[in-house]
Amino acid sequence: MHSLRHFLSRVGLFSKLGLLPWCGRKPPGLSQPFLGIACGGNFTHLVANKYQRGQGNQKRPSQDLGPLDASWQERLADAVTPLWRLSYEEQLKPVINGYRNKSTFSVNRGPDGNPKTVGYYVGTWRDRNIVCVRSHHLKNIPEKHNQVAQYYEVFLRQSPVEPCLLFHEGGYWRELTVRTNSQGHTMAIITFHPQKLSQEELCVQKESVKEFFTKGPGADCDLTSLYFQESTMTRCSHQQSPYQLLFGEPHIFEDLLDLKIRISPDAFFQVNTAGAEMLYRIVGKLSGVNSNTILLDICCGTGVIGLSLARHTSQVLGIELMEQAVEDARWTAAFNGITNCEFYAGQAEKILPQLLKSKEDGQLIVAVVNPARAGLHYQVVRAIRNCRAISTLVFVSCKPHGEATRNFIELCCPPNSEKKLLGEPFVLREAIPVDLFPHTAHCELVLLFTR
Repeated sequence: MHSLRHFLSRVGLFSKLGLLPWCGRKPPGLSQPFLGIACGGNFTHLVANKYQRGQGNQKRPSQDLGPLDASWQERLADAVTPLWRLSYEEQLKPVINGYRNKSTFSVNRGPDGNPKTVGYYVGTWRDRNIVCVRSHHLKNIPEKHNQVAQYYEVFLRQSPVEPCLLFHEGGYWRELTVRTNSQGHTMAIITFHPQKLSQEELCVQKESVKEFFTKGPGADCDLTSLYFQESTMTRCSHQQSPYQLLFGEPHIFEDLLDLKIRISPDAFFQVNTAGAEMLYRIVGKLSGVNSNTILLDICCGTGVIGLSLARHTSQVLGIELMEQAVEDARWTAAFNGITNCEFYAGQAEKILPQLLKSKEDGQLIVAVVNPARAGLHYQVVRAIRNCRAISTLVFVSCKPHGEATRNFIELCCPPNSEKKLLGEPFVLREAIPVDLFPHTAHCELVLLFTR
């Protein structure tokens, strides 16, 4: 395992700082490239001055809210886009500012104490010093997203109904999510805690926000669609509580890799569209699929990776937890005339083992996984490791430390009967960090494993 950790630590040196937990040192004055390739000890790297001494040692925000001035905006920018003060010489082309196609805004007390403030948090719940700061100055959020957030705040402040800051304290209005595409279409999703309201009372609130964004001041936002979700949890999927379309189109669409992609409100889609296209091209190149292979796309979201490679492989099998995303993938396949793709909705750890059993007929399988920050379920790792037909694995990780590190180790460790890891171990061959998040320290890491 020393060689694996040594290899990854070297990759970490040429990716954004803090990407991997065991990086031995973090040289001051060196930035990390938007794209670095590590293969066989040969590293392509680009140097820019992103970090200065002490940049990463931010002081904990004071519990004193202090005056309402620009310092709150600076503190929010430090928390959300910590590299905003520095130049970005090696930029992710073509867009480094306003690149997000999805933003989720919170509702809470602002620096002036007004509980009907829409923005992002500075401080922590643990220290009880949370403050919600407007985001119009942040470099990574588009003007359209900030416009919708500003009007949502206007709506809240003229509404007689209180916001829900803490579930146990009551209140109703909660988060706002804004999604946009490259054509400028805008979808807004408002979450609302129903508390003990009757259906008639809920209808009144839904009608009030609909009226505001269609005929009131919010009409300036020119929304393509407005969704409303009753949620009694911090995060709630469409299966748990359906998104209710108050007006407009039920989906937005994006053009990517010569495909027309359908996106539902609940579906995962990379927040940087231009960066996602670069990321997916790299995944396709590393996968090495051909007409004799099956592509297994695990945690496939709206199916973009598999659909973009479908014409190069014999069959694509996609697995995704969110039903709306699977419906989007199926629609996208049909609309684009792709007939060799099958998509399954459900937990990968339950679907994958049976799916692999049915496909082990001598045909080679290339697996691509793109899990959430928590990494892959151990049963998914076990199924991949024990499937002899899988000789190539491309792992896309948005958080390669933590549980994902455990995934890497279990993929590459010697056979272990106690953990039921019986297949031949994988070997990490190449790692490519791709900067989808300019002005932040986050990065997507693409790892190629073969055996």
